Amino acid sequence: MTLENKLGITDAVELARVEEKLSKAQAHKLFTSGFLDTLEAGSFQALASIHQALFGEIYEFAGKVRQVNIAKGNFRFAPVMYLDAALKNIEAMPQTTFNEIIEKYGEMNIAHPFREGNGRSTRIWLDLILKKELKQVVDWQRVDKNDYLMAMERSPVKDIELKFLLQQALTDKIDNAEIYMKGIDASYYYEGYTLYRTEEL
Repeated sequence: MTLENKLGITDAVELARVEEKLSKAQAHKLFTSGFLDTLEAGSFQALASIHQALFGEIYEFAGKVRQVNIAKGNFRFAPVMYLDAALKNIEAMPQTTFNEIIEKYGEMNIAHPFREGNGRSTRIWLDLILKKELKQVVDWQRVDKNDYLMAMERSPVKDIELKFLLQQALTDKIDNAEIYMKGIDASYYYEGYTLYRTEEL
């Protein structure tokens, strides 16, 4: 079943293609416009603003906390009835060290506040925190897709793999457009979106 969208697209393949193109163009704009730098790193509002910017042209629910329970494989994300409380708790988590930041990121992944596009939005959100607190970002091109997905899957139980993986990929080139654009492409590749290159949109 295709997610209900503003464009009236009913074919899942077509929707994925259009979503990739439009949202990558928005991701490009997020960086070049300086909008990301106006957000409060680590706040849920920052994440909602990123999600709204990426997917606002496509989905009514962009930037809005989901009203349905969702699961991926055998893993159930935070139930709707506890979601608001969970988001407040996550927002209040400390974010001064690398370990704290990755723990906060892991918790936000478990919360999965949106219907769609959580991973892509939350990776931008993570980089925003790393940039503000540590003057570093993840160079996502250096993070292997399968290693990352497995580490994320295991992170609710033990996040040591995820920390190791992301720590190896840190860079201090925090304002480098190429690192950002190729990072967006890598981030989308984890989710199976590979048709467009962000820097060309």
